[in-house]
Amino acid sequence: MAYEFQLPDVGEGIHEGEIVKLHVNVGDKIEEFDVFAEVQTDKAVVEITSPVTGTVRELKVKEGDIALVHSTIALIDVEGAEPAPATEAPAKEEAAQAEKAPAEPVQVESAKTETPAKRGNVSAMPSVRKLARELGVDITQVPGTGKHGRISAEDVRNFAAGGKQAAAPAETVAEAPATKAASGVAPSKTAIETVGTEERIPLRGIRRTIATRMVESKHTAPHVHIMDEFDVTELVELRSWGKSIAQERNIKLTYLPFIMKAVVAALREFPTLNASIDDENQEIVIKHYYHIGMAAATDNGLLVPVIKDVDRKSMFDLAEETADKASRARQMKLDASEMKGSTFTISSLGNLGGQLFTPIINYPEVAILGVGAIKEKPVVHNGEIVIRPQLHVSLGFDHRLIDGDVAARFLSRLKQLLENPKLLMMEMR
Repeated sequence: MAYEFQLPDVGEGIHEGEIVKLHVNVGDKIEEFDVFAEVQTDKAVVEITSPVTGTVRELKVKEGDIALVHSTIALIDVEGAEPAPATEAPAKEEAAQAEKAPAEPVQVESAKTETPAKRGNVSAMPSVRKLARELGVDITQVPGTGKHGRISAEDVRNFAAGGKQAAAPAETVAEAPATKAASGVAPSKTAIETVGTEERIPLRGIRRTIATRMVESKHTAPHVHIMDEFDVTELVELRSWGKSIAQERNIKLTYLPFIMKAVVAALREFPTLNASIDDENQEIVIKHYYHIGMAAATDNGLLVPVIKDVDRKSMFDLAEETADKASRARQMKLDASEMKGSTFTISSLGNLGGQLFTPIINYPEVAILGVGAIKEKPVVHNGEIVIRPQLHVSLGFDHRLIDGDVAARFLSRLKQLLENPKLLMMEMR
């Protein structure tokens, strides 16, 4: 029978994806791990690879369709398998026949005899499968350390480096793929429908996710914002001095690593800002780790890559990682796992020119820092009017957990650290 290729779960919590591009047509031969399609989820565009080698018998989706996770997107005649009949009975008739048919004995195969279904059901992102191919690793032998045994890129690299071998799996039951009565595919729509002088663009993918989460955040967390202006003369000088050293290492040093380090130092003193509220269990969850989200603008909307363990990384490490993730965010090349787990978020207007804004909290976090562009302004310094670089910041916080005095003291501490970067260096661990 033909192999039912179902849309895999390309990331925890993702329920559907838009078929952006199909790399195959009916009748094409495809190898296992070849790219089958590009799918846009609510976080990124990911490549879906074929779990088997064979010939594409039928495509259940077309470009522009929205497909549900685990819905059948294609039928593939697997090489060496019995070909499927030319026409398929309606789903209801098949279900009725299945009820009447006597149960067949279950065939048990040795773990050494691997079926196409088993190969395809390995829980790993397409990018992780690609990495395994590049490293010459049999991904079916890699033990997954993620949720539900999901295999990460780190698992593959550890395995390739001679890490712990996966224990031989127990005998597996070979099961035929279940036939779904419903295709799970939403009706196809044109990308843009023009009516008169209006354009109607389907609210899909990342933009729909942004809309949903912004509404959720504003409706759930009562937002309050507090603003201030920092004199960052010394920070500008320090960064200017460090740029030449960074350039020798082919690293672009921005202000973001300094701000991240200052935020972490302040969060240590005010831990309730590095927290979340578990509404279901009515508990405050204080995070004793520091994963900082950084809002990155892309052509498809705002993404928030996460820089994990900021407290354990050097300025140069942070500069490299932030540049890499910002670049891959714009190219829609981030894995969903790289945009999860943040404990506090920084949203920077950078060189866009804006100075003051009120960012929306990246729920379920309880605080977010909005950073404007650094501008030279006339200020009073030591009793004289001088021109000095000023940085406008805005701290948004969830008033259910954070009181105004705590937010004000956090921002005051942040100001102290960024206005005196030597003190920041002394505070770093």
